[in-house]
Amino acid sequence: MTTDATSGNASPMTGFDAKFADFPDYIIGITKEIWEDRGIATLHRYYAPDIVVRSPGSVVVGNETVIGATMATLAEFPDRQLLGEDVIWSGTPEEGMLSSHRIISTATHLGDGVYGKATGKPLQYRILADCHARNNVIDDEWLIRDQGAIVRQMGWDPADYARDLIAREGGPDACVKPLSPEVDQPGPYTGRGNDNPWGATLADLISRIMGADMAAIEGEYDRAAHLEYPGAVTGHGWAPADRFWMGLRAAFPSATFTVEHVIGREDPHMPPRAAVRWSLHGRHDGWGAFGRPTGAEVYVLGITHAEFGTLGAARPRLRREYTLFDETSVWKQILLKTGAV
Repeated sequence: MTTDATSGNASPMTGFDAKFADFPDYIIGITKEIWEDRGIATLHRYYAPDIVVRSPGSVVVGNETVIGATMATLAEFPDRQLLGEDVIWSGTPEEGMLSSHRIISTATHLGDGVYGKATGKPLQYRILADCHARNNVIDDEWLIRDQGAIVRQMGWDPADYARDLIAREGGPDACVKPLSPEVDQPGPYTGRGNDNPWGATLADLISRIMGADMAAIEGEYDRAAHLEYPGAVTGHGWAPADRFWMGLRAAFPSATFTVEHVIGREDPHMPPRAAVRWSLHGRHDGWGAFGRPTGAEVYVLGITHAEFGTLGAARPRLRREYTLFDETSVWKQILLKTGAV
């Protein structure tokens, strides 16, 4: 047990500040403290000096860079709120914990920045972030914002936004390179999650779908499943799930699908749920969600959250799904590889 020097209270999590009741409280609490309470300087305490933050659009190394990016985001969206929907986690305080944090963010585009000239547009979009923490410090992160939703609400088409971003960043040679195995950087977390059966269930389901077993959707999804997909697309039932996953896989039919990380949890007052981080890496060689095949090599980082249950005697099925990848980073890779900028 650790003790907070200011309060004298014992912390239930070894190595963590006593003000946090548990790991979800830590994740949700520091998120609010940093962004909404303007405690940007607390990143010196909560983030490791050499943290690796991977998003589909870039790889950032070092806390100072993270602080700069945080301030730039708040200058562009000064009223931004981050509403924590769920924290699905694994590990122990002693060995380190991995959270998969789902957020709804609201903001108004009031300042010039990475999204261009201020539009005054109100935004709402989802974020999924995997963070590794130990001794009160986050030292490894995978972050996906629904960029497709953000830019559409500002009046952009995702491909046009990616093309404009390349130009504003100095052109194909100078622009920030999207995440890929070639630009990724190693971090301290090498775990794969836990062995809870609900995590295994979700990983197997996504793997079946990526293996072209589209019948798995009707077999494993509840007929009234609630679905949230990139671009702030909400759907219900089997058909929207089929359209989303079919469109993604059809665009990259020969790409290698990899399950990167799996967590399952059963917590009081919550349905059984799971978080899976996954990737697709290969050629854009099919007609699907990204139009005419270009042959461009693309790396897609995705995270899926799911909740399971049943309304009666039937076996539990997937009842809610939240999947994100960054459409704009996919388009950026396609444009850079094909020279269509």
